[in-house]
Amino acid sequence: MTASVADIYRYPVKGLNAESLESVALEAGQGLPHDRRFAIAHGSTQFDPKAPKFLPKTNFLMLMRDEKLAQLHAAFEADSGVLTIERDGKQVVRAKITESMGRTLVGQFFASFMTGAVRGTPKLLEAEDHMFSDNGVKSVSLINLASVRDLERVVRAPVAPLRFRGNIYLEGLPAWSEFDWVGREIGFGEVHLKVDEPIERCAATNVDPETAARDLNIPLALQRGFGHVTMGIYATVTVGGLIKKGDSLIQPD
Repeated sequence: MTASVADIYRYPVKGLNAESLESVALEAGQGLPHDRRFAIAHGSTQFDPKAPKFLPKTNFLMLMRDEKLAQLHAAFEADSGVLTIERDGKQVVRAKITESMGRTLVGQFFASFMTGAVRGTPKLLEAEDHMFSDNGVKSVSLINLASVRDLERVVRAPVAPLRFRGNIYLEGLPAWSEFDWVGREIGFGEVHLKVDEPIERCAATNVDPETAARDLNIPLALQRGFGHVTMGIYATVTVGGLIKKGDSLIQPD
């Protein structure tokens, strides 16, 4: 079976839900367009949008600590800059978050929604050409679905692949074979990516993305079952182009 792209996702707001894509145009040295473009920071977080720098995820609302975020469904319209957030199928806020007033409205919503869990009034952050990634690098994350299924064997329960918040999900590979690519290049048609490192997993993966329940201990299961706490890989785009669902993976020789 030829390995191929099963799903593509972006996460416009760090810590909120995934948005499915049929295709995506990648550029060298960049992550997915609009992926982790925004982040919901604690009021005490110090961040200068004119001189953005990497900040650890503890400065932001995040699933590792704030599983309540998974109760929300957010949709970002890149052309208009409008973010819509729903809870239980009902709209709770809609604002143009590319403007300061819109970001203020979203911050006010999270101040109420996350009462007691935030330091100061939350603020929605954005900075030009900045990605609020966990590793401080503009990268693409890839998940091997066979590895997720092998983890299911260990935990003896379904494991939603979206727990791992990946960008590109791959089908048709042997479980864990993706770790053999570290330091090498893979491709999808004209697109080339250099695989940088495996992704270490934290308690954010314990949260079911559909129910918001903290129902599994994924890092512990990985450690006990496989002797590591990694799932997926980070890769840097070296040659840009279009990736679509169904595209075949070009593996290293």
